Amino acid sequence: MKEKECCCNCDYGFETPIFTEEMKKNYTILTPDIFPLHLELVVRVFRRYGYKVEILHTRGKAIIDKGLEHIHNDMCYPAVCIAGQFIDALTSGKYDPHKTALVLFQTGGGCRASNYIWVLRKALENMGMGYVPVLSLSLNKMEQHPGFKLVPSLLFKGLMALVYGDMLTLLKNQTKPYEKNKGDTDKLTSEWIETLVDALMKGKLLIGPAFKKTLSKIASSYASIPRINEKKIRVGIVGEIYVKYSPLGNNGLEEFLEKEGCEYMVPGVLPFFFYMFDNRINAKNLYGEKKGVTISYMGMKFAKYIEKVMDNVLDEFPMFKKPSTFSHEKELVDPILNRGVVMGEGWLLPAEVAELIELGYNNVICVQPFGCLPNHIVGKGTIRVLREKYKDANIFPIDYDSSASTVNQENRIKLMLSMAREKM
Repeated sequence: MKEKECCCNCDYGFETPIFTEEMKKNYTILTPDIFPLHLELVVRVFRRYGYKVEILHTRGKAIIDKGLEHIHNDMCYPAVCIAGQFIDALTSGKYDPHKTALVLFQTGGGCRASNYIWVLRKALENMGMGYVPVLSLSLNKMEQHPGFKLVPSLLFKGLMALVYGDMLTLLKNQTKPYEKNKGDTDKLTSEWIETLVDALMKGKLLIGPAFKKTLSKIASSYASIPRINEKKIRVGIVGEIYVKYSPLGNNGLEEFLEKEGCEYMVPGVLPFFFYMFDNRINAKNLYGEKKGVTISYMGMKFAKYIEKVMDNVLDEFPMFKKPSTFSHEKELVDPILNRGVVMGEGWLLPAEVAELIELGYNNVICVQPFGCLPNHIVGKGTIRVLREKYKDANIFPIDYDSSASTVNQENRIKLMLSMAREKM
């Protein structure tokens, strides 16, 4: 086979197509449902910039099997899930493969997730679909495509969409279990998604007084939903970032907890940005690495501004549990794990467990996908220390992989909930 140059100037033995400006006009870009609510906001922003982006919501064993057909079974479970969704979509007949592109998020860290994009490209090449462009969405511009440009205004509005997504998710999860009229919370959330996207595209609500005022309006609207006075079991969810959020990856964990009558909290996306910025700065202090430090300092400064505004707004609504500050999360994890542990979710995982317990979510599910070595090592490795520190903590690791039974997963969670009910 004649070796060809790929789109990022790396020789992988086969050609990888570039997403051109012409493709932007008539190509559909598919994305996996990594952050379901957040993506509803982000995708709408991209659409306003002329990109035809769709979120894949497909689920079930058939999707996983499709991934296993084309991805080596020793790859981590999130890779199998994402590839399964993409390949299923391309072979479903719903999309024209010759007018479809795929987009993947990349952090550029030591996690194997940074290699998903090449694993997927190899699978497509083997299927005879090597002509399908696979785009990289990353803050450090790991790849360049003429037709897929993250101009500053798009990038900024996309990031702010994630911030608003955090706020909506936090309030929705603390309101829906107690709503008097079923459906009120979901309806309000949908209305806010449309309102926020319109405002973001007009350049409003990004920073300053308008940002705080909007967050206050959002909190007030959720607080006004009629509620029942009932005590619920509180459950926290931590773990590998894809399985923590994706309904495909965690077999509809949030839906299951809703049916079991629980209130659950999933830490937001903003702390993960804090974590990435802090790791860069920490690498400079520990190892003298200077790459990306200036941008990390700037990012950290802006993230702290966002955090402070959200914190001040939530102070006005004591009915809602507000997340800990990032600086407090670091204080919580220091007695548990060194902050030099940064592969995957690294030290952020036990920090979030400690945070959730402090907030009253003593029952914590740690979702652990097959093949995610940092998650297994840090997640399972710190549970004993966390249980010693927090005597009332009910921490359960739940494994997710292609051969895992949903019944077994749910039975383990039911065991955790039965223990929680006994304590109540």
